[in-house]
Amino acid sequence: MTTLRIGTYNLRGLRDDVPALVRVISAMGADLVCLQEAPRLAGWRARCRALAARCGLRLVAGQGVAGVAVLAAPWVRLVHAESRLLRVFLGLEPRGLAMAVVRAGPALLAVGSVHLDLDGRARLHHAAEAVARLRRMAAPYGAPVVLGGDVNESPHQPAWRYLAGQLTDCYAAAPRGDGLTFSSRRPLHRIDGLFAAPGIRVVSCGGVDASGADLAGATDHLPVVAEVRLGE
Repeated sequence: MTTLRIGTYNLRGLRDDVPALVRVISAMGADLVCLQEAPRLAGWRARCRALAARCGLRLVAGQGVAGVAVLAAPWVRLVHAESRLLRVFLGLEPRGLAMAVVRAGPALLAVGSVHLDLDGRARLHHAAEAVARLRRMAAPYGAPVVLGGDVNESPHQPAWRYLAGQLTDCYAAAPRGDGLTFSSRRPLHRIDGLFAAPGIRVVSCGGVDASGADLAGATDHLPVVAEVRLGE
């Protein structure tokens, strides 16, 4: 049995208090972190690696056009990584999926990071596309999947309902705290989540024990961290 802490966090393009952001990511104590609005375009890889190093992590997957990435702790071994742009919708931002198959002790896991659109039609399409692509990548390894992301809608809406129907909404399965993630200064909505394959046991899922000032200053979202167990 392997216990892992997996997080998801929207960084708002590092436009806020980066030292506070580093402290929050470090406080997550996560073995794997799914990032959204990570550094993009020219130099994205070097900037993601630099941020990861400041948090004691390393970059294992990224999609630079879409600003999604996966970070991992040093002890987690990378087996395979892919990144994909999702279907392009005319007039909307490019959306992508960063994916990695990792080995944590004896267990394999496929983890993906996605940032869904503000447009409802694109959001629902990309939710289904992300789940399908992540499963397709994981299948040759027999790895269960975890998808983390900024869903940009609440749990009662279609894309979230789709994700929670295909996978387990970690917070709904084992809630810790109120679960609200947006905005960081006045959290009223749960729009960021982690979704795990049914065979993964969710021990707990919720926020991060960091200072209120750091959480409010780091970015406009709050992070989500789930503790899960594999191989039970």
